[in-house]
Parts: sequence; structure tokens; C-alpha cells
Amino acid sequence: MLKLKSDVNIFSLSKRINRPLILDGAMGSLIQQKGVKPHKGLWMSIANITHPELVIEIHKEYINAGADIITTNTFNTNPTDTKGIKKSGCKKLVKRAVKLAKKAVSNLPVLVAGSNAPAEDCYQVKRTISKHELEQNHKKHIDLLIENGVNFILNETHSHFDEIKIITKYCDKNDIPYVMSLFFTDKLRLLSGEKISDILKFLNDTNALAIGFNCILPSTMGKAKAEIDFPANWGLYLNCGDGSFTDTDIQCGIPPENYSNIIKEYLNYSPSYIGSCCGSSPEHINEIKKVIDGKRNS
Repeated sequence: MLKLKSDVNIFSLSKRINRPLILDGAMGSLIQQKGVKPHKGLWMSIANITHPELVIEIHKEYINAGADIITTNTFNTNPTDTKGIKKSGCKKLVKRAVKLAKKAVSNLPVLVAGSNAPAEDCYQVKRTISKHELEQNHKKHIDLLIENGVNFILNETHSHFDEIKIITKYCDKNDIPYVMSLFFTDKLRLLSGEKISDILKFLNDTNALAIGFNCILPSTMGKAKAEIDFPANWGLYLNCGDGSFTDTDIQCGIPPENYSNIIKEYLNYSPSYIGSCCGSSPEHINEIKKVIDGKRNS
């Protein structure tokens, strides 16, 4: 069991216990697979209001599977996503999501990461909102997550350099603990065009607790592995879906045992945390834990 201290870098714990921390897996696609219909703008973050017990149940399933960190169901609760719903939509959804995650954790030594996604669709190349709207979106969403008691901000699936700079500058200036997790194409570039290697150099000069990669296909991550230098604290949680990135119906395309074999390849690179992304389930996390614990060697 982890012994958590508030005065240490969260991910330095992985060095002390000589294993990566285990992040949870998908929330939205799992809620969908359990029969909840997605909301047009909020996607599955609507379940914080309509199906709160299901959200708690999934958090608990990940904890029971071995997760050291669970992620709030706030991928689509930022001001841009909730615009037009109602004035208190963002505030209400974030507060509820964090409350549900903390209820699932109870007194267990499990960390709560506050998910802060791109302001617009995470696979969208062309920006449609202004720089001011972009800045205000992240400032408000990050502040709400921190105010409601998450342990750190998990900025995930980010692939636009302007957005990355806004987030890191704001978090660094305000001493907000955060992880920056990147999405990139099979050409090893952000959607905004920059080389992933150049972005890693930029992030190495920030106060990010860790730098990660998520929602990337295993084949794309394999290409990156051969060409980049991994940061001191880094992590990954890869796409386990069976279709394209833009599918609205996400099903599992990589069975849990197969996924853990893929993850096993990265243990030699000393990741600080590992988990799974779209299409995954608590079974994927349990298989990862078995590999880490040495209970499955094949």
C-alpha cells in the first residue's frame, strides 16, 4: 500500500517503491458500454449528474484492480464544453465529479487526478475559439478542480502548442501541481505541427510533475520510443479502442492481457506511471498490476 505525503513530488514515489504508479483506465467509454447515452456536448461527463452511483462504482473497480491514481470524470466539463448549457454547468459538473471520485477513494491511499482536456475537441486541428477564450477556459477549469480538492491536474490529450504554453505558464505561476500528457500523430508531431521531441524539450523547462503520452496507438508510441529521450518522470496510457479516434461508439480493441504485454515493453524505460485509455477497463489495470507484481511473466 502506498504511503502518501503532501510534501513530495507525487511521481518521485515511483522511484522510492521501485515501480510505476498505476493510473486508472477509461471512464467515458466504459460508462457508454454500460448503456448510458452520451450527451452531445458533455459526452459522458453528464453521468456525474444522471448516473453518479455508476461513476463511483467504476472508480472503485479501478481502485480494486490496483490503481494508485483515479481520474475525475471531467474530460468534457470545461467552460467551452458547457457553454450554452447553463451558467453554473461547469462549476456544478466539476464539483460533482470530484466529490464522486473522493467518495470512491474514501480513506484509501489513492490519489485523485483532475482531468483537464483540450478546450475544444482533442482531435480538432483548427482552432475556433479566441486566445482569450482559450486562456479563460483553462484558468477556470483548473481553478475549479483545485478548489474542489484534487491532488494534481492531469492535462491530458493535449496536441496544440499554444494550449500547452497557456496551461504550463498558468500552473507554474500559481504553484499548481500538474502533469502534461500529450497526443501526437504517427509522424511524431502535435496536431499543431511541432515535433514531439521539441515539445519535450520545452516541457523539461517547466515545473510539470511528469510528462506523459495518452490516447496514442501502440504502434505510434512504438515509433516514438525509438526516437525520443524519455523525461525523468514520465508515463503513458495508450488507446485500447477498436476503431478510429473520432468514433462516438468506443469498444475495446486490445484485450487486457495483450495490452499488458505492450506496456511491459516500457518498464525498462522507468516510467513513473502507467495506465490505459479509450476502450479499456479495470481488467486492463488488473493485468498491468499482475505484470508489475511479477505474477504474470508471459
